Amino acid sequence: MHANLKEIKKAFQAIECEIHEHPSFRFLAILIIFISYIAFSVIKFGGEKGLLVSFLTWSFFVLCTPIADAGVLLDFPIRMVTGLKMVYSEIFVWVVAISLNVYAFAINQGLYDNTLILKVFHTILIEPFPYYTIIILSGIGTFLSVLFGDELIDLSYGHKDERTHHKSHHIKYKIITFIILFIFIFIIYDLLLHHMNINIPLL
Repeated sequence: MHANLKEIKKAFQAIECEIHEHPSFRFLAILIIFISYIAFSVIKFGGEKGLLVSFLTWSFFVLCTPIADAGVLLDFPIRMVTGLKMVYSEIFVWVVAISLNVYAFAINQGLYDNTLILKVFHTILIEPFPYYTIIILSGIGTFLSVLFGDELIDLSYGHKDERTHHKSHHIKYKIITFIILFIFIFIIYDLLLHHMNINIPLL
């Protein structure tokens, strides 16, 4: 049993290593998850409504989480096709995400009532203070993670020694920065959920 657990741990470590060494794996994983969610939403809410719910949910993860995983759906293929740095294409991603919500507010704010995530998102959008702090901090985290992503892609074509040096040089600063951002965002989300009378045991 203990040996099996070790093998499972090694397998997960190997997968994690591959994802970091080959960013395309991360993109494909996120793409599969997103397509699956679109399919689920379309089945549950119908065609047009399901698509809007899916894309609004995507925009939530773009605007309100401090990692660039949602934006990678556009950033990575743009980088691969055009060579444009993801830090620049992420600006386009944010414009798209904001535009989706402007459109949703214009046609039907009731779309945000379909899922818990969208209800939370709607509250953030209609109460700028203090909840826009989530968007600001998430933006900082997102663009930092995109910068790291660009570096990883650049270094994936370099030498292994260079990648090792890069990791040792940046990893501690990356960890410290993201820990601080996550703590502040967690605190604000905690306040938001209590404000909405949403009780999550971990909070």
